[in-house]
Amino acid sequence: MSFLSDLKTLYQVTLRPIRGRDHGSRMEYFYGGQAEAYDAFRRKMLRGREEVYGRIDVPRGGVWVDLGGGTASNLEFLGPRIAELAKVYVVDLSGSMLAVARRRAERHGWTNVETVEADVATFRPAEGAADVVTFSYSLTMVPDWFAAIDNAWAMLAPGGRIGVVDFYVSRKFPAQGRRRHGWLARSFWPVYFATNNVFPSPDHIPYLQRRFETIELAEGTTRFPYQFRLPVPYYTFLGRKGNRQD
Repeated sequence: MSFLSDLKTLYQVTLRPIRGRDHGSRMEYFYGGQAEAYDAFRRKMLRGREEVYGRIDVPRGGVWVDLGGGTASNLEFLGPRIAELAKVYVVDLSGSMLAVARRRAERHGWTNVETVEADVATFRPAEGAADVVTFSYSLTMVPDWFAAIDNAWAMLAPGGRIGVVDFYVSRKFPAQGRRRHGWLARSFWPVYFATNNVFPSPDHIPYLQRRFETIELAEGTTRFPYQFRLPVPYYTFLGRKGNRQD
């Protein structure tokens, strides 16, 4: 991808105002102009995706739901294992991103992949239950992310797995053993990201750990290309749905 293409995408994500009467139209307005260049630019800064998608066991004949899956580039981290799944749903509100996803599926010969333009807080697979649910840098873009996590829990079969990777900021006083970000990071990043309707939260990790049994939790930092070099916090979470029904 050329430098000029990167600059165009950088304009889209930092300077272009986001318009729309509802969340779906705002998502399409934001991503419509950058869908084709999205993957090449984001590959430079969205860390942790390969670890999350690579570490989840693929259930043979199972159903995988990628909520906010965009262009379906995350599925490439599954490699040949994707063929073991009966069905993969890529759910997103941006039709432009899903168009790229469909072309990717055709190029790879993923006949078991279906794209769905729907709200991640309400979507349910036709099979009734999923074996795996993932969010890759999408939870911070969901206005009611509590509902999205609750929906993921509800659609997962008992023992099903969830994988999440996203930006975040820590609580001022996080749980023991968790990273504590300084005042600048906790104050700056929510304001900066909010211009793109992205809302890193100190409550993602605690709520995920409340709803799911924790398999693995890691916290790290990345950096944005062509911008200030401040470290940007992100986390990865792998969890399991227990047998309780609340």
